[in-house]
Amino acid sequence: MQMRSSNPVLSEGHFSHLAQDLSTTGGGAVAQPETMTIAGTVNKTAMALALCVIAAVWVWFQFFSAGPGAAMPWMWGGLIVGLILGLATAFVPKISPYTTLPYAVAEGFFLGGISAVVEQQLISQGLPGGIAVQAMACTLGVFVVMLTLYMTRIIRVGQKLRAGITAAAGGVMIFYLVAIVGMMFGWTGASQFLDFQNGGLLSIGISIVIVGIASFSLLLDFDSIERGAAMGAPKIMEWYGAFGLMVTLVWLYLEILRLLSKLRSR
Repeated sequence: MQMRSSNPVLSEGHFSHLAQDLSTTGGGAVAQPETMTIAGTVNKTAMALALCVIAAVWVWFQFFSAGPGAAMPWMWGGLIVGLILGLATAFVPKISPYTTLPYAVAEGFFLGGISAVVEQQLISQGLPGGIAVQAMACTLGVFVVMLTLYMTRIIRVGQKLRAGITAAAGGVMIFYLVAIVGMMFGWTGASQFLDFQNGGLLSIGISIVIVGIASFSLLLDFDSIERGAAMGAPKIMEWYGAFGLMVTLVWLYLEILRLLSKLRSR
């Protein structure tokens, strides 16, 4: 059973390879471990999301009560720690039971900080605030809609859809990589695409497309988790499935936050 996802965390082979690794014990005896369930993955995802939101809210209040200087170390620390934990878990899925919740907390610190920065920028320009709440509501709304479309099979995840979204997500990653490298070498056009305050029509259009790709990536994540449960993947893969969903949801929230900020600036 092929399980392809635009999320590299839930890529083909991770579930089946880990199932093979954990299905045997020393001496060649075959163990019968507990298997992955969708309900277990949902519960673990809910735990990770709750910790992420709590961490984000805490940094947000630190930013506006104690000042940006008190929140910035948490924001940048969360970014760095989240990146390290994310890469480690993606390459070594067996550690996901120990890294998923710390990853969620680290990403919460980063999301809370970047949301507060964007909020302050908008307020300083005389624009209305509340963008973080709107971004959270939109992210939740997209998640519910995509889950409904998947569960009702209104959109069926086939090989062509997997390949198309995977290619599109890969293109987005290349786009951001080129833009970041361009900024490092002084290309001003690159910073305009990454700027949260760029209200140009082209920039807004690109953000809309990226939000759409991130949204459809959720379908592939749901499909990978369902297939993992159906094939009897090990119980610890519930943590890995939760981690993969967190990666996509963090990406989706950031892109929605960027899009809303651009629209307000315009």
